[in-house]
Amino acid sequence: MKAFLAIAIWVISFNAYAQVFDIPHADEAPTRTLLIQAAKPRALVLLFPGGGGIVGIFDNGSMRSRHTFIRSMGMWEQYDITAVVVDTPYDLGDLRRGDRRDRQDHLSRVDEVINFYKQKFNLPVWIFGHSMGTSTATYFVNSNKTKALAGIVIAGTVRTASVNNDVTLPVLAIHHINDQCSGTPLSASENIIAGRPKNAASKLEIIEGGITEGGVCDSFAYHGFNQTEPELIKRAAQFILSH
Repeated sequence: MKAFLAIAIWVISFNAYAQVFDIPHADEAPTRTLLIQAAKPRALVLLFPGGGGIVGIFDNGSMRSRHTFIRSMGMWEQYDITAVVVDTPYDLGDLRRGDRRDRQDHLSRVDEVINFYKQKFNLPVWIFGHSMGTSTATYFVNSNKTKALAGIVIAGTVRTASVNNDVTLPVLAIHHINDQCSGTPLSASENIIAGRPKNAASKLEIIEGGITEGGVCDSFAYHGFNQTEPELIKRAAQFILSH
């Protein structure tokens, strides 16, 4: 598979740099991704944000979105993890407007992104979904048994998400104790971890602190781990590197 390199290297921190890669998708618009490469990576995490999923990655690497994953994208390098922000060329909906993340076209794009980065770096590849992004992560692992995926992390889990019993991948769920978004109750994360088979690696992490601004379902609310991003990334990274 060939990918179109849309941007020259630009520095995101002292030891990490970023590149834009467009992952081809048949004859349609490609799936745009932003790679934040660690100097000595031990794993790679694919970041799927919430809302409609559109990040708005420009050719120069800047983004329209101010999502949790965008604010924290430079924090992965300290844990020797390469991070990839995954965009979408079309709106993926939400719980109110209709969730489109179970559509085969979207799931095929996820598979293409996983395989591209697995082939490129030969690192353990993880999916990390936040809010509606947890729908992408769970739909994908329930429908695709690819051996290229090492595990999933879900945070601010949507109430409709579930993980099938035949999924043996490690699963980490992270939730903010004060998340007041009706579509992402704490019970959504609790139920997924409580329902995992005994032989499947799983863990629930609860985060406290930070501040909330705007609507309760916004990225700058407790739901978006506002000002607790370092703890969010730390706990996710620790789980990834221990499995």
